[in-house]
Amino acid sequence: MSKRTITLAALQTRYGHDLADNVARTEALVRRAADQGAQVILPSELFQGTYFCTRQDPKWFETAHAVNDHPCVRALSSLAGELGVVIPISFFEKDGPSYFNSVAVADADGSVLGVYRKSHIPDGPGYMEKYYFRPGDTGFKTWQTKFGKIGVGICWDQWFPECARAMALQGAEVLLYPTAIGSEPYDAQLDTHKQWQRAMQGHAVSNAIPIIAANRTGLEDNEGTRQAFYGHSFICDHGGKIVAELGADEVGLAVHSFDLGEIERYRADWGFFRDRRPDLYRE
Repeated sequence: MSKRTITLAALQTRYGHDLADNVARTEALVRRAADQGAQVILPSELFQGTYFCTRQDPKWFETAHAVNDHPCVRALSSLAGELGVVIPISFFEKDGPSYFNSVAVADADGSVLGVYRKSHIPDGPGYMEKYYFRPGDTGFKTWQTKFGKIGVGICWDQWFPECARAMALQGAEVLLYPTAIGSEPYDAQLDTHKQWQRAMQGHAVSNAIPIIAANRTGLEDNEGTRQAFYGHSFICDHGGKIVAELGADEVGLAVHSFDLGEIERYRADWGFFRDRRPDLYRE
């Protein structure tokens, strides 16, 4: 198997209420990542603004747009084409009367390969997503990009092993998860970032696949409802080892390169997909 190198980057920064500013700071980080050789560059979840799901307010539905009309998708897909990079673009999608938490995958020529709609929708203090989003109807998806075949889940999806396995079975070579996660309103002292990382590290081990997660950071105020996002965006290798990570409050990039041919050999050697027993998994 020939050497095929892919270089991944996770972006981490703070976001506010100004859409244009949020897009500009995301674009600046994408350019920095591309300058460092990154080929697949992952911004965090719903970077269009503050994470509005901390409370229920119908005004936020006005910030949803169809994929081809969304300002984040237009700006970042154009940038992907300019820089020759792949960007999974998280956005608040409107499709007729339905609303979704979605990702549009922009290939290195700027074309949008398709849309994935978040399958698992959380509902609890600080994360009231069921008010805003329907459960995704796309199923789990992968895309053949210029640099490799990628699978993309969104935030809460990353806790579910079935999501990672489904994308791996479709031939994904790396898994990417844009994220917005931090403090829990009922317990200000609770910090789940280790559990969050370990869940994905487990997916990496059992699927022999690299994983990248891009979270936001900073304290956000949504008309009196405050939420602190804990950062710790990271990249782990196909054995589950974290090979690049940002701190809790750090703004910047996590970048790492992988030899996809070597990982393919490793995956075949371990036999996870050889020894699967789907006939026993129907329960």
